[in-house]
Amino acid sequence: MALGSSLPASPAVCRQRAREAPEGRGQGCAVPGTLLLLLAYLTYLALGTVVFWLLESPVAHDSSRRFWRDKWALLQNFTCLDGPALDSLIRGIVEAYQNGDIVLGNTTSMGRWEIVGSFFFSVSTITTIGYGNLSPRTMAARLFCISFALVGIPLNLVVLNRLGHLMQQGVHRCARRLGGVWKDPAKARWLAGSITLLSGLLLFLLLPPLLFAHVEGWSYLEGFYFAFITLSTVGFGDYVIGMDPSRNYPLWYKNTVSLWILFGMAWLALIIKLMLSLLEAPRGSYSCYRHSSKGNFKAQSWRQSPDGETEPHSTQPGCCPEGPIIMQHPEPSTQVSGCGKES
Repeated sequence: MALGSSLPASPAVCRQRAREAPEGRGQGCAVPGTLLLLLAYLTYLALGTVVFWLLESPVAHDSSRRFWRDKWALLQNFTCLDGPALDSLIRGIVEAYQNGDIVLGNTTSMGRWEIVGSFFFSVSTITTIGYGNLSPRTMAARLFCISFALVGIPLNLVVLNRLGHLMQQGVHRCARRLGGVWKDPAKARWLAGSITLLSGLLLFLLLPPLLFAHVEGWSYLEGFYFAFITLSTVGFGDYVIGMDPSRNYPLWYKNTVSLWILFGMAWLALIIKLMLSLLEAPRGSYSCYRHSSKGNFKAQSWRQSPDGETEPHSTQPGCCPEGPIIMQHPEPSTQVSGCGKES
């Protein structure tokens, strides 16, 4: 058989064959996969909708009925009050709470817009947590908040990406050292990843609730709930630090929590990145054919490692990548690059 007939097709030929393939064969895998993904996404949303509705709807109705019962009881006991006046008082209390002017006991203000409170608001803005318990009231501050967020959010993403990259490099160095000692790179990678996961869980999710329980008076589960909701940038605002007017908070408290948010988000982003790399790993590999001096071809798959280097691993022949294929052969006269089925 001639050498040309045994060589795999070049990338251009592969793309030409893909274009000439019937539409049913070319799109038969991608479209059902996308539809299944969307179906799973909508099903997960429907599951969350039903569960939250079943758990929270009865409590919300009971709270609403209790509020209206207490309101009418107050109007009946104090005939000097009328409905509009009481509604105006309630609106004033809500507005005072939103502005940080708590009117319980002798406390008239929580100092939310002092230096420490303003710093914590800046952190919650550029990290997109947005608890919702505090917002600028003046138009000048609102306009500045827009420009501040436009620059701060990308800057925060760059910082988180750099911190996550540094953490990832540390994990890979630890894995290489363990792999060199144990002579088992796969086991070393799994051990390094497990150490990263467990240490991050301890530092950012399991230990901080103890601090919140001591300073805020929350239960451990409430502190753990706040920690996850904060680091995941969901930020409902039902639990926010420094909101109890009956407590004296140390000056270092909010600053320490701000640093915890920054490094905790970087760690959580690293974990999510590792999970996505595991889920998308089969799509990142492709097959290359190495031609030896004896004229036989050997299918070999190359994948980019987390360090940016390519590393071989076994795969099925006939996989055609969309990107360029880099081939290395001992003899320049027999160098070939391509994709296709092994002859």
